Amino acid sequence: MVPNIGVLGRYTYLATELFWGAIAFALLRRAGALRRAAITILALYPIAYVWDRYTLAVGVFSIELRTGVEVAGIPLEEHLFMAVVPGLVIAFHETIFGD
Repeated sequence: MVPNIGVLGRYTYLATELFWGAIAFALLRRAGALRRAAITILALYPIAYVWDRYTLAVGVFSIELRTGVEVAGIPLEEHLFMAVVPGLVIAFHETIFGD
């Protein structure tokens, strides 16, 4: 049976981003890669923002369980998503292959 993650209502997406973001942060800190990851995330962010804004505008997906707070035309949670996903990928890479 699949657990109902919607129990947090409009804070569900925010909570999942904060949860995975905390894991990414901990792994990056442990690997000593916070600065490198931040540079990579900042370099990727403009591309991710344009892509996200477009896909939301044309209706590729919709986000139901979100706070409703929008920043620069997209949900707050999407801004976090654009940092958490590459951060988590870099965190796993650095944890596995780092010095």
